[in-house]
Amino acid sequence: MRKFFQEIKADLKFKTAGPGQKLSEPSRAPREKPKAEAAPKPRQAPTDEAQMAAAAALARLELKPKGKAPSCSQESIKNQVRRELMAEAAASEKGLPEEEKEEGAAAPSVSGVYFICPLTGAVVRKDQKEKHLREAIQAYFSVDPVAASIMEIHTFNKDREKVRVGVETMAKYLDNIYLHPEEEKYRKIKLHNKVFQERISCLEGAQKFFQAVGFEEKTLPVPGQGKEGQNSPEEQFYVLKEEVLARLEDLKDCKEQLLSSEPLRARLDRQLRVFQPSPEAARFELPDDFYNLSADEIRREQRLRTEAVEKASMLRTRAMREKEEQREMRKYNYTLLRVRFPDGYILQGTFYAREAVSVLYSFVREALRDDWLPFELLGPGGLKLTDESLAFNECGLVPSALLSLSWDAAVMADIEAAGEEQPRSPLRPELLARVQTL
Repeated sequence: MRKFFQEIKADLKFKTAGPGQKLSEPSRAPREKPKAEAAPKPRQAPTDEAQMAAAAALARLELKPKGKAPSCSQESIKNQVRRELMAEAAASEKGLPEEEKEEGAAAPSVSGVYFICPLTGAVVRKDQKEKHLREAIQAYFSVDPVAASIMEIHTFNKDREKVRVGVETMAKYLDNIYLHPEEEKYRKIKLHNKVFQERISCLEGAQKFFQAVGFEEKTLPVPGQGKEGQNSPEEQFYVLKEEVLARLEDLKDCKEQLLSSEPLRARLDRQLRVFQPSPEAARFELPDDFYNLSADEIRREQRLRTEAVEKASMLRTRAMREKEEQREMRKYNYTLLRVRFPDGYILQGTFYAREAVSVLYSFVREALRDDWLPFELLGPGGLKLTDESLAFNECGLVPSALLSLSWDAAVMADIEAAGEEQPRSPLRPELLARVQTL
């Protein structure tokens, strides 16, 4: 076996000789020289990567234990060496710098998912959305501290049930003061009170709200709880400032605002684009932002797909099938949709995967020069999207799709019969002014 490895090694050395070096035959046992020996054909020198892969494979062979050789055929050993070399070559290729890798990779159809901040109007990337919202709300404290604190409560506390309970309790404190301004007990809130601790202190922004409406934190004695001859123990309270009693209507307005507010949400930027007619309309290259998968979920995808063949052969219940369909639909948060007009122009926009088809109809209608023109949208395969209440992920339009627009034939015939001059495109002029090449 050792002799066989030496022969392989010698043969590799023969292959890897440089172009200016003399190729030496591997050392073998003396044999009878044939009468006529054909000259060996010249071999092309391997690449540096192949030489490095071969050297690494041979080094591993040298390091293997020299015990008894396993009972295996020479062909299996050759296959093992070949696998070693292929693995090294693959590893070498992965380690190449970016500029040496294969060129010509398609650029993403969009650079990512973007949102519009409702406070600042700034357009920010998905991964910067929460950070920007927090900074915008923090800056809004200088404008309206009550409104800003309410935004914090409703926006950054994700448990909606806890928010509801906490907000209702806070509103009850204010309501008691408004209805009974002469009662001093209602103007003080014990911070270590069990109800306050469980319902309010756990909410981000609650402390800022009480300060904004006119409370201040004080340390006060608690009458009736101290031992005889000793001072009463002290505790922390929120105490309403005296001047707030002169403007109780403002306190009532703060209560109503607290109860009626909703979380502050950044609006999805459609990233409207118009493209010239192109044969590349059906080709999509999406960034990672479009996928609602964690790193672990992505690794599980391959395993799930390998199990699909086995599942297909099993008799599954309707509930099992619906559960799998729901899991498939949840893979994507967003979808990139293109609508091709009869003249070839393409309208593109980004949408939530769970938005209704009616949103797409409105998106297209807003882009038309004459928004009254009736039309219908056809999905892949020419399927008419007549049920506008369905979500995109229910129609198979995620994570991307190319749709076609079809005008109402009767209306278009009437327009032609009237002899009215038609513009070169039904899209608004300001959109055509910034048309791009796909």
